[in-house]
Amino acid sequence: MTGPPAAALPLPAPPRVRVRWKIFAFMFGFGVFAYLQQKGLAVAALRMMPELGLTQQQIGWLQAAFIAGYTLMQFPGGLLGQRFRPRLVFAVLGFGACAAALVVPLAPLVLAGAPLFLTLLLGRSLLGALQAPIFPVTNGIFEAWFPPQQWPLVQGLASACLGVGLAVTAPLVANLMVAYSWQHALLWTNLPMLILALLWTWYGRNTPAEHSSVSGQELAEIGARAAIHHEFSWPRVGRLLWNRDVLALTFSYICANYVFYFIADWCFLYLVQERHFETLESGWLAATPAVVGAAGAGIGGILATQLGARLGVRRGLALIPLVCLPACALLLVVGVTAASGYVAVGAVALAFACEQVNEGPYWAAIMHAAPADTMAAGGLLNTGGNLGGLIAAPVAGYFSGQGAWTPPFLIGSAFALVAAATWLIVDPTRDAARPPG
Repeated sequence: MTGPPAAALPLPAPPRVRVRWKIFAFMFGFGVFAYLQQKGLAVAALRMMPELGLTQQQIGWLQAAFIAGYTLMQFPGGLLGQRFRPRLVFAVLGFGACAAALVVPLAPLVLAGAPLFLTLLLGRSLLGALQAPIFPVTNGIFEAWFPPQQWPLVQGLASACLGVGLAVTAPLVANLMVAYSWQHALLWTNLPMLILALLWTWYGRNTPAEHSSVSGQELAEIGARAAIHHEFSWPRVGRLLWNRDVLALTFSYICANYVFYFIADWCFLYLVQERHFETLESGWLAATPAVVGAAGAGIGGILATQLGARLGVRRGLALIPLVCLPACALLLVVGVTAASGYVAVGAVALAFACEQVNEGPYWAAIMHAAPADTMAAGGLLNTGGNLGGLIAAPVAGYFSGQGAWTPPFLIGSAFALVAAATWLIVDPTRDAARPPG
């Protein structure tokens, strides 16, 4: 007895969840757990300062130390991703970041005074340097694993990891800190990154063509970019550094990310010190901007995808920041002047959402502006973004240490307006016809 001819056999059903979306989940997870590692300090600082004898200005310098390491390694991290490929880079940074994150909770067991503070500075700088390649290298993963029309969507959804990480961090660390100690809170929140790094080492691949579970149908859906290879060469680096749209986007991102870092790093202390909420309530309220911001980032990616299809890449991506960043500026003013603490929380949350809604447009634009060099270009963009954080940390630390919270809010409002205006000169499709190499 023989079966039906081979031609009559039904084709296997495609997987319900494409492999590229599983890879996306890894990128999302790396972002969430990285923020859990880095932002826990902003909450733990409430107990660290009296226990370790640290001032609020010193906490600001610890925040700045992280941002300095993170900023300095953005562009080199993108180049390393192009040279050594994403699978290896993500494994190294995942395990390395877990080791670096142990410095802050463990160093006080053996050190005190100036040696302790210097060690904390070095530990935070190292953590920043090891986490720096995450978003630049994610850029290269998205270029290889997704077609261009989906870039704003995946970038917006991936950027929601920032809001999710922040939303989880404040209440989680606050509750662990109250139940146990700030050291235990920082130790336990380090564990998810370790588990994710182990899983990535087993499942992750650089491109769809290298992954045995990717079907021919999915390769066709992704298109020619499924076999893309990012290369490193100094002439390519030179062209990238002179790309006017890459530079304009980077400058705009500096300004926008002052707002991001100010709200992300200082909202908890603002609610405790200026608005006089209790620690646990502040933990939950500080999560509000993060939750709303995560939704904003996802919505921004969806809107940018739809607007790009209707208006073209340039206008579709620029329209969102030209509307939302001025709205962010206005809401920051409302947030700091509102008489009610709850109204202030609502205004700051909406301001954060209006800033985060632009993540998809920024990162999709940088991918269009520098095809096949998206990791290095993403490194430049995020270098700018974190320079905004380097400005925010000492500014907020200085003014808040004197009980003056209004100036950092107003500075953020001005930066948001400048960030919006810069989009008027951006055309990410300007060099689209130039072949890479």
